[in-house]
Amino acid sequence: MVVYNLLLDILKLTVAGVGVVWIAFYLIKPYLDKSERLQILELKKAADNQTLPLRLQAYERVILFVERTNPSNLLLRVNGGALPAVEFYRLAVQEVRDEYQHNITQQIYVSSRAWAVVRRLKDDTLNLLNNTLASLPETATGLDFSRALLTHLGQLESNPYELAADMVHKDLEELF
Repeated sequence: MVVYNLLLDILKLTVAGVGVVWIAFYLIKPYLDKSERLQILELKKAADNQTLPLRLQAYERVILFVERTNPSNLLLRVNGGALPAVEFYRLAVQEVRDEYQHNITQQIYVSSRAWAVVRRLKDDTLNLLNNTLASLPETATGLDFSRALLTHLGQLESNPYELAADMVHKDLEELF
């Protein structure tokens, strides 16, 4: 009987101790959570202070890519009006690919949506260049290629380069 009472007393004290610890934990938990959230916010703020300039530069590079791959600007930079259309096409395609490769690391700092716009624009530009070359006779010059390219671009319902720039601007606005 003495052993039974002793075990019962130990059980009562254990349950009471567990109850006290449980109540104390749930009373202190909100303070611990708040402290943890504040530390996370401070870390995010410090990280943002370091990465924000890099992200802004990346968005600048993406907008620059959009502008540089726009056929209106691309044709001025490549400037191969005297070349055969096939050679001018190769130079233009190489310029678009080089520009894309030059900016490929920017995807680290921009949103996946903004980078999808860049990839899509590159692919659409290459398709536009391919379709333009396919529509020309083999004897066409670079000047003919330029005219046909601008004509194809003008026939589109909306300018994909302006749409891409607008989408990147909207994405950038979400940062602030």
